[in-house]
Amino acid sequence: MSATRKRIPARSCRDQELENLRVSLAEANQALRAIRGGEVDAVVVAGKQGPQVFTLQGAEHAYRVLIESMNEGALTLTSDKMILYSNQCFARMIKGPLEKVIGGSFRRYLSTADRKSLRQVLKRGDAAGAKLYVKLIVGDGSQLPVQISIRPLDKTGTNRATVGMVVTDMTEARRTEEMLRALTHRVVQVQEVERGRVAFELHDNITQLICAVLFRSQALADKLSPHDGTSKNEAIKLRELLSETAAEVERISHNLGPNVLEHLGLVAAMNDVGAEFETRTGVKVKLVYSHFSQRLSAEVELAFFRILQEALRNIEKHAAARRVCVRLSRQGVLARLTINDDGIGFPTGLADARKPGKGGLGLLSMHERAACVGGTFSLRSIEHLGTEIEVLVPAAARSVEAN
Repeated sequence: MSATRKRIPARSCRDQELENLRVSLAEANQALRAIRGGEVDAVVVAGKQGPQVFTLQGAEHAYRVLIESMNEGALTLTSDKMILYSNQCFARMIKGPLEKVIGGSFRRYLSTADRKSLRQVLKRGDAAGAKLYVKLIVGDGSQLPVQISIRPLDKTGTNRATVGMVVTDMTEARRTEEMLRALTHRVVQVQEVERGRVAFELHDNITQLICAVLFRSQALADKLSPHDGTSKNEAIKLRELLSETAAEVERISHNLGPNVLEHLGLVAAMNDVGAEFETRTGVKVKLVYSHFSQRLSAEVELAFFRILQEALRNIEKHAAARRVCVRLSRQGVLARLTINDDGIGFPTGLADARKPGKGGLGLLSMHERAACVGGTFSLRSIEHLGTEIEVLVPAAARSVEAN
């Protein structure tokens, strides 16, 4: 019995081969698109020696290695603040396992106030390069001070991440800042002790010597007769010059060691300084203050007094002002000092005392004086319209009745 073989048409074979090639080409194109889009980290290739795994060593891989080796936290978030990616450093910061960080909400690490601050920054259209200081709530319940640098991400393609963040631990920076603040406070204390010593030397030694010379010059002028002419006139001019010198030394001594502040209080000392400034410069000084039932702490009163002195010195040197208004008020636990002048103001960008190269030593001195007593110093200036200084400090009143 002979078997009959069924012949398959050649055209059908070619069609099948073409279909298989189309399927293979579609799969290859799909794989290439996934690789280009960053959705594939490795490729498994079947070969004679079995399946082989090839890790993709593209640019994204190098970036991932770099981010994982950073000493700062790195995150990508969706629009609803879900964490799509986190490096190990951020997981260590919040003292939690990485697998629980990724896929969770970034908001759970923030207080209510910090969530609001972050939301406001992200709502603004200029969030690129924005920095925010917050305290992360970490796994053991403690708080970690950090700086968050925010960068919006490209939303093209299948990328769901809308925000990138770099999180910097500020613990060491804050500790250094506190040490510098304590050092500055100590320097200010030493300066005040030295000011007091110099004031004492000027008042009790130099002023006495000048007064003795003044009396001698007066006696010399009295002994000379009108017939001596030029000699008598020179003796009189010498006496007048010595009198002016004695008054100037007394003024410097008074400003270095303000006895009025210690014995009569801040309001009396401010009145004294304002009156002396107005007499010497001709610039009108208006003092407005609320009644204080209690004295402020000695440190706060001294800080206010020195800030007022420095502000008036700056006004005299630079402002070309005609009027100055000084206000002292009490608002609950805070004491406020504001100093306004109608001078030429500061050019834009030169009024920040805290930035290197900005402002002068006078502004920096006032800023540090306020910071040393736990207060804030702010300066607002409009060129050709004047300047306002505002200092807010905790009152920390002491049980001494004001006069």
